[in-house]
Amino acid sequence: MSARQKILLLPGDGIGPEIMEQAVRIIDWLKAERGLDVDLSEDLVGGASLAKHDLPIRDEVIAKAKAADAVLFGSVGDPAWKDVPFDRRPEVAILRLRKELNLYANLRPAKLFDPLLSASALKPDVVRGLDLMIVRETVGGVYFGEPRGIETLPDGTKRGVNTEVYTTAEIERVARVAFDLARLRSGRVCSVEKGNVMESGLLWREVVTDLHKREYSDVTLTHMLADNCAMQLVRDPRQFDVMVTGNLFGDLLSDLASMLTGSLGMLPSATLGTPEGSDRQAALYEPIHGSAPDIAGKGIANPLAQILSLAMMLRYSLDRGADSELIEQAVSNVLASGLRTADIAAAGESRVSTAEMGEAVLKELQKLA
Repeated sequence: MSARQKILLLPGDGIGPEIMEQAVRIIDWLKAERGLDVDLSEDLVGGASLAKHDLPIRDEVIAKAKAADAVLFGSVGDPAWKDVPFDRRPEVAILRLRKELNLYANLRPAKLFDPLLSASALKPDVVRGLDLMIVRETVGGVYFGEPRGIETLPDGTKRGVNTEVYTTAEIERVARVAFDLARLRSGRVCSVEKGNVMESGLLWREVVTDLHKREYSDVTLTHMLADNCAMQLVRDPRQFDVMVTGNLFGDLLSDLASMLTGSLGMLPSATLGTPEGSDRQAALYEPIHGSAPDIAGKGIANPLAQILSLAMMLRYSLDRGADSELIEQAVSNVLASGLRTADIAAAGESRVSTAEMGEAVLKELQKLA
């Protein structure tokens, strides 16, 4: 890595610019107080890019992302563009970034901060101490498989087609990420598929099992069908350490897991990969909550998932684990003090704005440092 690392900011749509602003305040503090040496650049994606450039993402932005050490992403999605063709929808921006940068492994932690026990959808004695990591494959499976599309049948009706496709290599590389992470955690991986009804699931189980036998016998491996996994996440979520699964099931299960932690607004993510023809790691960091257009511009969005995504970026791309832990502790302390944005506030609790929550994290960082 170069001495001065390059970070590309892509705030995107909806609440993206509001929450990104709070993350940038923390980056500025890290530069001033902790010696963080980065160059920041910013560009448009999603509906914001469509409005100015008539494209959800431009080739120039893809090139910037490929040249960056990491991308910090906000969100895309804007109902103003709901009637445009699929290949011009705002969400194409994130799909193309994943594909072009070969970002194949999405890391979605589901960690419950103790002060938010009452905000979880589950009883405290079921969810207390929850700390699991979902590793989701993100450039294969049904979201990218061919053939796909909508066709008109001879009788005038239509048929929509999407194809679930995985190769040995695609499964192995994301499974390696899960096994390596498990070695740094509690040493347990649960592989999730639907091998009882899908051939792609059968292959998934075979490949993960074979890789485990060859290279990761020190890690405990279990297998679970995706529908049972959804039930188990609600029944006993603490049984999981690292979960590895395909694109579609990872999308669904990680959103389910988010409600165990109190709010989608609390969950960060990292998506890691290696671009074709390169030996360097590409990485994109984003909150999983989406653009939330219904509250955009109101100053009430929760910025903590964006801030925690920054913490993941510091850990995985910038080799600044101490700063990452500092941010996570600051967030925990702020929550323990009782501050809540609307999404995590219980009935009768006072609510703070996006900027007030960001300011509180900054003040706590100053105390801790």
